[in-house]
Amino acid sequence: MRQSLTFIPTMREVPQTANTKSCQMLLRAGYIRQHANGTYTYLPLAKRVLHKIEQIVREELEERQAIELELPSIQSIDLWKQSGRLQFFNKEWIYLKDRNQHELVMGPSIELITSIVRDEIKTYKKLPLTLFQIQRRFCDEKEYRHDLFQAREFLMKDAYSFHENEESLNGSFEHMISAYERIFSRLGLNVHIVKADSGAFGDQSFEFVILNNNGQEMIAFSNQSHYVANAQIAEVAIEYEQPNEELKPIEKVATPNVQTIHELCDFLQVESTKCIKSLVLNVDGEIIVALVRGDHQLNMIKIMKLLNASNVQFASEEEIEKTLGCSTGSIGPIKLPLDIKVVADYGIKSIVNGVSGANENGYHYINVNPNRDFAINLYGDIRYIEEGDPSPDGKGIIRLEKGIGIGRVTKLNTLIAEKMKAYVTNQEGKKIPMHLASYELDLTRLFGILAEQYYDEKGFTWPKHLAPYDLHLMAVNVADEAQRNLADQLYNILTTYRYDVLYDDRDDRAGIKFADSDLIGLPIRVTIGNKAMEGIVEVKIRKTGETFECAKEELIDRLNEFYRTQ
Repeated sequence: MRQSLTFIPTMREVPQTANTKSCQMLLRAGYIRQHANGTYTYLPLAKRVLHKIEQIVREELEERQAIELELPSIQSIDLWKQSGRLQFFNKEWIYLKDRNQHELVMGPSIELITSIVRDEIKTYKKLPLTLFQIQRRFCDEKEYRHDLFQAREFLMKDAYSFHENEESLNGSFEHMISAYERIFSRLGLNVHIVKADSGAFGDQSFEFVILNNNGQEMIAFSNQSHYVANAQIAEVAIEYEQPNEELKPIEKVATPNVQTIHELCDFLQVESTKCIKSLVLNVDGEIIVALVRGDHQLNMIKIMKLLNASNVQFASEEEIEKTLGCSTGSIGPIKLPLDIKVVADYGIKSIVNGVSGANENGYHYINVNPNRDFAINLYGDIRYIEEGDPSPDGKGIIRLEKGIGIGRVTKLNTLIAEKMKAYVTNQEGKKIPMHLASYELDLTRLFGILAEQYYDEKGFTWPKHLAPYDLHLMAVNVADEAQRNLADQLYNILTTYRYDVLYDDRDDRAGIKFADSDLIGLPIRVTIGNKAMEGIVEVKIRKTGETFECAKEELIDRLNEFYRTQ
C-alpha cells in the first residue's frame, strides 16, 4: 500500500483527551480517533491489527470444532423474561423501545442462541455443539476513564457450547480454556486465570486477567502458593478472637457533624477496628442491616450469595429515614425495628466495647458489645479480602493487584435451559435439559492491552504477526529519480514475494517520515537514500534499533532470514 493513498493521520503532540498510554499512542500513531466518551473510530492501521487478532481467535476456536455464526445485536427482551434473567438485567446494557413500543436490549446473546438451538436440535445425537460469533457490543457505564479498557462500543467474541451431560460439558470447557491459553500465548501475553463469580445461573467461572494499573478488577494472590481469585469472591479465612477485656456499660455520646468512620475515629480517639459499620440494604425488597468492622468493606456479591438473593442494593436515603428515622452517618444495630434482620461479618465477633451509631442523628454508642446489646440473625463472610489477610488455601498471605479482565468462561447450571424449555432426548428416550457453558473474550480490550505491551518512547514495536504491515519501505527524497525508481522497483519485488508493504512515497521531509515510521512501528524499515545509485539500502529493525546496509539483490534473503527467526 502506498502511504500517499491510505489514511494514517499521525499527531505530534500527546492527546490530552486520552487517559492511558496505549490510547495516547494509538491516537498519535494514527490508529484510532476518539469521539464521545467511550466511542472510537478504528482507522485503517487499527483495522488491520484487529483483523489479525480476530484471525488468531478464529483459528484456535475452529481447531476445537467451534462454528462461527452471526446473531443480531438487538434482541427482544421477551427472551430474557423466558430465561428468568430479566431481574438480573445489568444496568450497563442498553435497553430501548422501538416506535411500536417493543422492548429491546443490546446485551449478551445466551438467550438468543439458546432459543435457536432449542428450536433446531431435539436429540443428543446432535450434541455437543459449540457456536461462536465476533460482534460489536454496547454498554452504558457512568464513566469512561479507562479508554479502550472501558469502551461504550467494543468488539466481543462470545461462544456457547451445548451438551447432553455434565461429562461432555466438562470436556468442552477444558478445551476452551486451552484455546484461550493458546490465543494468549500467540499474542505474547502473560494472563492469569482467576476464579470469578459465576452468578445466579452459573456453577463455575474463571476470568482471564492481565495485571495493569488501569484495571478495574482487584485480584487477590497468595505470596506463597498458586492461589488467585477475583477479590469480589475471595474467601476471608480468619479465625477471629475476642480481646480479653471486661465488658463496660453502654453509653450514648453526642457526636455532632460526624458522618464517616474516619471522622468518628478522630472524634472519639478510637481505632477503626473498634467501630461497627452499619449499612442498610434493600434485599429483594426487604430492608436488612449488614454489619462489618470499621476497617472492612462490605461485599455485595457475598451478601447476595449468603442470602440467596437476586437483587441487593444500598437502601435509599428515603428508605433509611422512613425505616430508622436517621441519616446514614448515625445508623447502628441497637434497638432496630423488630422486623429488620441483622447480618454480620465474622469480623464483628472480634469487637469488645466497640462503637456504633445510635439511630439518632448526632449520637453514637460507646462500649457496644454484640449479643449483649443487640441480636444478630446471621453471621457470614460478607467483606472483601484485604492485603495482608491469610490466604484462603492456608498458604501465605494475600497481596492485591489491579487487573483488566479480558475474558471469562462459565459453566452454567441447567436453569436457563429448563426455563427456556431447551430439552433434548437422551439415549434412554427421556427429555433432559441441555447443559450449557459460555465463553467471552473482549477483543477491544485485547487490542488496548497489546498496544500497551508493544510500544516505546518513539511509537509502536509490533511483532510481525500483529503488525498492520510486514515492513515499511521509504524513499528519503521522492524527488530524487534514483531513489524513487529503486523504491518503486523494490515495492514491486517485495509484494511479488508476498510481503505486505507500506510504501512511504510521500513528498515530505525526511524527519517527518522517520518520525511517522517509528510511531507506526512496523517490524522492519527499508530506507532508500543517498546510495540508491549503488543499489544499497538501509534496513532497520524497529524493536532493537539495529541497522545494517545491504545490496538490493540481498534484501529478500535478509528479510526471509529475519522473519524465519521471529
